[in-house]
Amino acid sequence: MAENESWTERVDESISNAVDPVADWFGKIVFYELPFFGTTFPWIVGWLVVAGLVFTAYFGFAQVRHIKLAFRLVRGRYDQKGAPGEVNHFQALTSAVSGTVGLGNIAGVAIAVTVGGPGATFWMIVCGLLGMATKFVECTLGVKYREVHADGTVSGGPMHYLRKGMAERGFGTLGKVLAAGSAFSLLFFAFFGGNLFQVNQSLEQLQAVTGKEDSVFSTSGGALAFGAVVAVLVALVLIGGMRSIGAVTSRLVPAMAIVYVGACLAVIAMNLGEVPAAVGAIIGGAFSPEGVAGGILGALIQGFRRAAFSNEAGIGSAPIAHSAVKTKRPATEGLVALLEPFVDTVIICTMTALTIVIAKTPSWEAAREAAADGSAPQSGVALTSDAFETAISWFPYVLAVAVFLFAISTLITWGYYGLKTWTYFFGRSRASETTFNVLFCLVVVTGAVMSLGSLVEMADSFLFLAAVFNIIGLYFLAPVVRRELRRVLEYTRRRDAGETEEQIEAAEAAAEAGGAAPLAK
Repeated sequence: MAENESWTERVDESISNAVDPVADWFGKIVFYELPFFGTTFPWIVGWLVVAGLVFTAYFGFAQVRHIKLAFRLVRGRYDQKGAPGEVNHFQALTSAVSGTVGLGNIAGVAIAVTVGGPGATFWMIVCGLLGMATKFVECTLGVKYREVHADGTVSGGPMHYLRKGMAERGFGTLGKVLAAGSAFSLLFFAFFGGNLFQVNQSLEQLQAVTGKEDSVFSTSGGALAFGAVVAVLVALVLIGGMRSIGAVTSRLVPAMAIVYVGACLAVIAMNLGEVPAAVGAIIGGAFSPEGVAGGILGALIQGFRRAAFSNEAGIGSAPIAHSAVKTKRPATEGLVALLEPFVDTVIICTMTALTIVIAKTPSWEAAREAAADGSAPQSGVALTSDAFETAISWFPYVLAVAVFLFAISTLITWGYYGLKTWTYFFGRSRASETTFNVLFCLVVVTGAVMSLGSLVEMADSFLFLAAVFNIIGLYFLAPVVRRELRRVLEYTRRRDAGETEEQIEAAEAAAEAGGAAPLAK
């Protein structure tokens, strides 16, 4: 057993030593920090925030004005019979949410409120609200330019809308470059961020609640068995394709959200007297001179970097799942997609932050002091676990279940994302898809026995690099999204007025052919 452990440690160390220089160099470029009011600010974070601001203004606060319509779409009120696609609006949403709601909601938020203080929570919510507009744009394009294959399956995502959409606007070469860069970046992250990191962190929490160093899962054999079980579970779902993923996530996502949010509410309920002070600390900390520096930078530099696992607005990953929806009108899914950052960041991340701030555990206070001295917290999951334990001693076990569910759901969705980017480069043959599935599951097992920290750090860099390629294209293609939004708003108005799908489609066809006046307002 010792020989096996030393062997894995040697391999882990060898890979880290080889990758460290590249990871450091690449990370310094992607997360290069610019001067900002007496401190420094990563330009890539500004790139994401500015995109959210631009799209919020360009679409007239669509995330606020059309949120009721988004909920009606999710409930299936405007479902269209015979529409191409593989899953309904709710399944598409839960499939994408299963990739966004993950360990970033637990570990990332804990680190944000530790480094940035309680005020970081406020700025995380602001980022989530801005991200809703970006998510709307990219997911509308994901459906608009998707490819529906002869067998009814769908391929979509930034590699398709950047290539096709940019070509339509006369920038074909640029579109191909952006598509390839986006696809490769997402593929790299799929293996080491959406896969290896998830397994590694979920195993860490499992070890913590089963004896830590004495846990059977702390041995190489136990860790390997855990990785093998997870790999089998993921493989069974991936083999079934998007329909299988949609069926699983439509049940798994609500279940894991209920388990986790319920645990947070229990901690809050047992500390009701602390709620006003916690809310005051969040709001006051966000706007005090110290809070603005700590809050904005704590959330956007420390927290948002990890929260990209959960928000992903502007990254280009979510459109891959949303493109499989059954619809004839792309903006319907764009409106559904804007609910993702709301659920993920505004609700779940806020619940995590409130739980940690209210609990005020000794470990969190110690981490705050260490952060003030320039030391980063070592484990965000442990900080959240300690907060749960203040309510009921066995709550860390609840967190272990939640972390496991988060990890499985993220693995499933990122396996699908990775497959679609893989087939973009290597084709959709059975051999190509099988090769990817085997490699992906092997990385799952590897994540249980080795940390490969340098590869995980590099995966972060690739995730944010994907946003560079993606958002450039979104700026060019925003007018296309505006036309699609107008089309959907008119469509839903006519449906609400009692017109049938057939009547609306006939009127649209006649208007496009010039044989009738445009759809009436």
